[in-house]
Amino acid sequence: MFVPIYDVNPLRRIRYQYVNVALIAINVLVFFLFQERDIWAGNDCGQAAFSKAFGIIPLQLLGTPVSFEGCPDGVLTALAFPPPLTLITYMFLHGSIWHLLGNMLFLWVFGDNVEDALGHLRYLAFYLLCGIAGGLLFFAMQPHSTAPLIGASGAIAGVVAAYLMLNPRVHLWVLVFDIIPAQVPAYLALGAWIILNFVLAFSHADPSVAWWAHIGGLITGALLVVVMRQRGVPLFGR
Repeated sequence: MFVPIYDVNPLRRIRYQYVNVALIAINVLVFFLFQERDIWAGNDCGQAAFSKAFGIIPLQLLGTPVSFEGCPDGVLTALAFPPPLTLITYMFLHGSIWHLLGNMLFLWVFGDNVEDALGHLRYLAFYLLCGIAGGLLFFAMQPHSTAPLIGASGAIAGVVAAYLMLNPRVHLWVLVFDIIPAQVPAYLALGAWIILNFVLAFSHADPSVAWWAHIGGLITGALLVVVMRQRGVPLFGR
């Protein structure tokens, strides 16, 4: 629908967004160190093994082992990981370079101001809790799925919800339909993005996208920012 480029919204309480930059760096490093080779080489077994080990597989959370056809058991067993911990690890994996770039662009534009409002440590906790909530709602809506859920979208949806509640009238530079540059208020761009996510989730559009993880992150982010923002930080500010 749109690609964020820049927001006219300087930091006010912190000197630099250390946690946000660290989260972006970890996502990029994980992709290029552990995923990129298998993705570009078309090694479906290697990619599936890594996603299975560190992504959320709802059926595994229920205690049912899941195997991938054509992948040697040794490859999958070597990367075995406790299923409950995948509620954290899944949000640092991505399925393609475009998946990674899109998520990191959203995080770069909106995450710094949310970190500014919450503080460094609270922002880290906020980000992880939004991602966990997104994974849990995805699990609740598709408990018997065997497809690994990966991506930072749930956590980033929480960041978007918090940003909108903190800075609804800040102006954003975006690419509408990915090509048309425009400056629009945050409530218009992000409000439309949030509504679209709800519509697509309830219409079961494009099952390859974890819409319910987005919804879980959005709801959690909107709730947590109310109680986790620093003293004196107003909601629905300038």
